Amino acid sequence: MTGDFVATSIMTAAPRTLLADDHMMVAEGLNRLLADHCQMVGTVLDGTSLVEAAVDLQPDLIIADLSMPGLSGLDAITRLRARGVGAKIIILTMYADPRIAKEAIAAGAVGFVSKHAAGQELVTAIREVVAGGTYLSPQVAERMGGLPVAEKPLAKLTPRQRQVLQLIAKGYRMREIAGALQVSPRTVETHKYEIMRVLGFKNTADLVRYATWLGLVDT
Repeated sequence: MTGDFVATSIMTAAPRTLLADDHMMVAEGLNRLLADHCQMVGTVLDGTSLVEAAVDLQPDLIIADLSMPGLSGLDAITRLRARGVGAKIIILTMYADPRIAKEAIAAGAVGFVSKHAAGQELVTAIREVVAGGTYLSPQVAERMGGLPVAEKPLAKLTPRQRQVLQLIAKGYRMREIAGALQVSPRTVETHKYEIMRVLGFKNTADLVRYATWLGLVDT
């Protein structure tokens, strides 16, 4: 387990809940908000630690930010499902965009709550998903019509391609990405153009906008 995992032990009723948010002040506030409604079993500060902690703790519920260092919330969901973690997942994000909600649901989330909402909305979302339902913030649900879930464009990329996309969106140059991933600049360029082909984009600016839209990088 990495140093970003902070174990807690609060004797409250189920669900056993794991929280993931890279902003410590936000995480602390959420822990206080949820203490009367969940048994908070831990807090993590990045996507990789989320996967590790979820596999170790097997929580009933995961509440995760979308944009986190190392591994985005969407990629974390995909890895959690691949590793057999059956926890119900609620995405809590600044991005109240129905297209992002579609991506999250397609990846395996059952709740999507805007950080702009009141705290009571998150409590309501928890009750809904624990009871077996799904929950979308009203402002997102109203705009969901006509946006296809099945396409899942991000799911068409390999894990390495997602890494390259995230680093491009963060402003890294090809040589910097090559150094970070320990591959050649030519290999990075190949990944970049394959990403553009798969996603249907023509330039780097479109890739950056797409990655930002999905919450792969902080704005």
